[in-house]
Amino acid sequence: MGKFLFWALVVAILIFLTIPAVVVIMSSVNPTETLAFPPKGFSLHWYARAFSYDDFRTSFYSGLIVTVCASTIASVVGVAAAYVTHRYAFKGRRLLEFLLAAPLIIPRFTTGFGFLLVGAGLGINNGYAIVILTHVVLVLPFVTRSVYVSLVNVDRSLERSAANLGASPVNVLLRITLPLLTPGIVGGWIIAAILSFTEFTASLYVTSYATQTLPVAMYTYVREYTDPTIAAISALLIITTTLGMFIVDKTLGLKRVLAIESH
Repeated sequence: MGKFLFWALVVAILIFLTIPAVVVIMSSVNPTETLAFPPKGFSLHWYARAFSYDDFRTSFYSGLIVTVCASTIASVVGVAAAYVTHRYAFKGRRLLEFLLAAPLIIPRFTTGFGFLLVGAGLGINNGYAIVILTHVVLVLPFVTRSVYVSLVNVDRSLERSAANLGASPVNVLLRITLPLLTPGIVGGWIIAAILSFTEFTASLYVTSYATQTLPVAMYTYVREYTDPTIAAISALLIITTTLGMFIVDKTLGLKRVLAIESH
């Protein structure tokens, strides 16, 4: 009975988490000009509008630039930070770990407002630099954690064997350690990309019209229109994310990518 209740609770939670996505997808094909559920028919008109609306196209490309740059920079910094905090004991290590985890507990609007002031002081509020920097700080803890878990699972005897055979520390790092960390790095990059592309609260403070990301453009659109175009874009994001995770699972395996399976 206990096992049955446990799985019943799991199924209930999954259904509860899935219902909003189902409602959004079904609302996106409603032919009327107002959001309605259940839909009163079937139409792909709002998907066509989502692709043809200029602000959505430009914000999509802007968000893609920010996402790729922020995720890549966060991956490089996250690998270095995870390696240093895991492999070395030094004064200030705990402080560094705290700083790396701080974005998880600081409200997003506080982070966004802080970087708005920083950007104003440096005169870079009209470019991509401040947006990318903000996103790097927000997603860095997730990359660091993913790589750190992979480091814990690395068999140190492989590194020692390579060193005993004459490999230099650099060769050991490049040819042994980093390849073993690939699932964690890939997983961290994917998580960072998803979080960066969908980030809204902090982005609202640091983006301008020329650099606004898709969530900010969607917010602006909602303030002026009430048609299902937003539901269509949300449905596309849900489907794209699901397909991406499915492909990753089939090619690399989600357990290895998310660093929850030993190597």
